[in-house]
Amino acid sequence: MTLKDFVKIWPVLKKEVRSLRLPWIDQMTISKRDPFKVLISCLLSLRTQDKVTAGASQRLFYLAQTPKALSGLSVRRIEKAIYPVGFYRVKARRIKKISDVIIKKYDGRVPHSIEELLTLEGVGRKTANLVVTRGYDQAGICVDTHVHRITNRWGFIKTRTPHQTEFALREILPVRYWKELNGHLVAFGQGICKPISPLCSKCKINPFCAKVGITHHR
Repeated sequence: MTLKDFVKIWPVLKKEVRSLRLPWIDQMTISKRDPFKVLISCLLSLRTQDKVTAGASQRLFYLAQTPKALSGLSVRRIEKAIYPVGFYRVKARRIKKISDVIIKKYDGRVPHSIEELLTLEGVGRKTANLVVTRGYDQAGICVDTHVHRITNRWGFIKTRTPHQTEFALREILPVRYWKELNGHLVAFGQGICKPISPLCSKCKINPFCAKVGITHHR
């Protein structure tokens, strides 16, 4: 797939995604952007299914919606709210600590640069980019397993890790596509371009896909 091909398939992909389930964080930010909620939800989502992340986030935000309020909760209460997300005990301690840091170092406001976000414990490039794009509506490329898999499967790029994928996409993809890329490809990856046995017969962009690494499809 060339950049010219990508430009052609983008509106088709956007149309396809309308009938699919958007990731929780994209749903959460449709009506209002809240960088703190994006940060916390993204931390909860690591190694956790999206449906579980949504439930845990909603229970936690019912108790606390700001760094100050969350900092005032006990670790035990946070654990009970976010269970059964993966590594919920570690995440409970971490998000309480991050809330404290945001209050003390950033006057209660989540940092808006990727570099500053990466200084927070447990925050990697995926989370930092998601806060920047979904929380602050700024340019960034959030790369998770779906974005990494699909862009390589298309033959659009050739990389080995999500980290390499982010920077490869930054080099070749016009900025106007950056912010929406993750949400669309996550929905597309969960609904059609699945990790194993993708639904190629239902895929409207099938003619443009190189099908790199696919051994079986439906």
